[in-house]
Amino acid sequence: MQFKLMAKMTVLSVLSLAGFFSFFGGKEMPQHQFKGNLQSEVLDHSAWNSLLKKYVDQTGNVDYKAFKNDQATLSSYLNYLGNTPPSEIWSKEEGLSYYINIYNAATVKLILDNYPTKSIKDIKDPWGKEWVKIGSDTYSLGDIEHKILRKMNEPRIHFAINCASFSCPKLLNEAYTSEKVEEQLQKASIDFVNDPTRNILSKEKLQLSNIFKWYKKDFTENGSLIDYIKTYSEKEIDPKAKISYVTYDWSLNEKK
Repeated sequence: MQFKLMAKMTVLSVLSLAGFFSFFGGKEMPQHQFKGNLQSEVLDHSAWNSLLKKYVDQTGNVDYKAFKNDQATLSSYLNYLGNTPPSEIWSKEEGLSYYINIYNAATVKLILDNYPTKSIKDIKDPWGKEWVKIGSDTYSLGDIEHKILRKMNEPRIHFAINCASFSCPKLLNEAYTSEKVEEQLQKASIDFVNDPTRNILSKEKLQLSNIFKWYKKDFTENGSLIDYIKTYSEKEIDPKAKISYVTYDWSLNEKK
């Protein structure tokens, strides 16, 4: 009798654990591996491009107060992306532009929905709440960044996605597209690494953004962190340069 009771408890425990992992980690992520070459005519990012041109300046700061007047257009664009889920027949360029744009557009919507706010961190669970529609499911900003974009083996995405904060890489005032994403990622990387408000570089000393600390693994797949920085730096850097990290400014990237 005791053996049967223990066996029953074991089965129940296994089922409970299965339920636990199903609830907290079992949701299938949308497509992030692209094996085709379909691009160019798949997606229309013109609405997002127009909004960025209208409300984001060259330094990446956003006129959120004025942007609220176009919230309906932004929501329509996000709905459009949500109803056009990625497919493996897309090219990697199409997939990258899709996820970068949906992340950035959703971040702006999150701010507008909670505006005025001094920081994205003042919003409850900004990266953990599941509300971004992709196909028939909803995902969090954290899902899109960590479980999709970071798995695409393209560390430059860290310079393209924006967290609505001053120390984040600037929000590009044009939409990413499959035709231009390589050029856009390269420019975003060079701009961020050499931006003295984000990184202070000299030959012997690097004062880096915490992005390089938080995601160091992504940047060091093929070498050291200094090797990666040197790829984009406009300054000569000693291979043994001392590295430190600057305080991250989470204040809203709002146009003054």
